[in-house]
Amino acid sequence: MNGYDRRLEDLAERIGRIAPEDAYAATRNTAALLDIRDPEEWAEGSPAGSIRLGRSFLEREVEKTIPDKGTPVLVLCGSGVRSLFAAESLLQLGYRDVRSVEGGYEAWKRSGLPYERPGIIAAADRQRYARQIAIPEVGDEGQAKLAKARVLIVGAGGLGSPAALYLAAAGVGTIGIVDDDTVELSNLQRQILHATDRVGNLKTQSARQTLKALNPGVQVVTHDVRLDVANAEQIVADYDLVVDGTDNFQARYLLNDVCVKLQRPYVYASIFRFEGQLSVFWPAGPGKGRSPCYRCLYPSPPPRELAPSCAEAGVLGVLPGVMGTLQAVEAIKLILGMGDTLIGRLLCYDALAATFRQFRTTADPDCAYCSDQAAFPGYADYEAFCAGAGAA
Repeated sequence: MNGYDRRLEDLAERIGRIAPEDAYAATRNTAALLDIRDPEEWAEGSPAGSIRLGRSFLEREVEKTIPDKGTPVLVLCGSGVRSLFAAESLLQLGYRDVRSVEGGYEAWKRSGLPYERPGIIAAADRQRYARQIAIPEVGDEGQAKLAKARVLIVGAGGLGSPAALYLAAAGVGTIGIVDDDTVELSNLQRQILHATDRVGNLKTQSARQTLKALNPGVQVVTHDVRLDVANAEQIVADYDLVVDGTDNFQARYLLNDVCVKLQRPYVYASIFRFEGQLSVFWPAGPGKGRSPCYRCLYPSPPPRELAPSCAEAGVLGVLPGVMGTLQAVEAIKLILGMGDTLIGRLLCYDALAATFRQFRTTADPDCAYCSDQAAFPGYADYEAFCAGAGAA
C-alpha cells in the first residue's frame, strides 16, 4: 500500500462516514450539508439545500458560512474522497461533529435524493465574469441570479449612466431604460452613456448602443417615453426593481407610489452641486418591521426656490458618477440577497469635504401609501402636488 492509500485509510478510520440517505435525513434536522466540489461540477447538479463552498475557499470562508462549530457538518464531494480531506481540515478548525458523505454526489444521485442545478454559466460568460464568480458570496449561483434579473433605470442621465454601465458589466440580464429626451452637448460633462457624435439622438438609443458594446449578452429594453401616471405601472410591473435616475420631485413621488403599490424595491439617489443622497425604499421588503417609503422621509416636496434643478444650480460632473455607482451596488446586493442594504438608512455624500454620513430613517405609521392599515389611495396629480409646495 502506498502512502496516499494509507492516508485515505487513516482518514476513513478517524472521520465518520454517513450514507446519503442518512445525510439527507440529518439535513432535515440541524445538520449542514457542505458541497465542496468545483463550480463546474455544481452545474451538473448539487444536493437541494446544500451549502456550496468550493474546496479552494473552504478554510477561508467556512467560519463565515457556518459560524457555530457545534453544528453537525456533512461534507460531500464527487465520490467521497476529497470530502475526507476537507473534513479533516474542518476538524482542525474546531468543528466538533464532521462526517463525510459516503460515495459523494454520485451516490446521492443514485439514491434518488433531491438535487438542483444552480445555474449553468457558459464558458465565455465564465471568462467575462471570472473575477466576480471568484467571490464566494457571488459564485455561479449569484451570477445566474444576475443573469435572470430585470432592472429598470428611469433616466439615462448623470445617475442612470454609471448605474446602467456597471449593471450591464456585472451581467444583469435585462436592463430597461426610460427616457424621452435627446442627447445634448451640455449632457456630456456627466452623462457617460453618451458621446459627442450622438448629440441629437434619443438617449435611450444612445444608451442601448453603449451598453451592447460593453456587454452584448445583456438585453436592453428601451422605453422612449416620459414616465407618467398613464404608463408607470405597466412599465414598472415588468421589472424586479427600479433605479431612480430622475432629477425632479414629480418623478420621484410617482416612482415611490408605483413601487409601493407593486412592492418593488426603489433605489433612490439625488444630487445637488457637490452633495448627494442615497437610500433604498422597500416597505414590503424582508426584515423585521416596516421600512419607510420615500413619502415617509419627504412627506411633501420643498419649495422650488430651495431645490433648484441641476441646470439652474449646477453639478460637479463626477458627483453623479459616485452616486450612480453606489445605486448599482445597492441594486446588485438586492438581486443577490446579500449584505446590508440602505433600507432604513439615508447615505449623504459631501464631495468637498470627502465625507459620508448616514442617518436612520423610520416608517411613518400614518403614511397614506405604505402604512399597514393604508389602502393604496391612487396616483396623484404630481405636477400640482409639487407646484403647491412652492406656493405654501
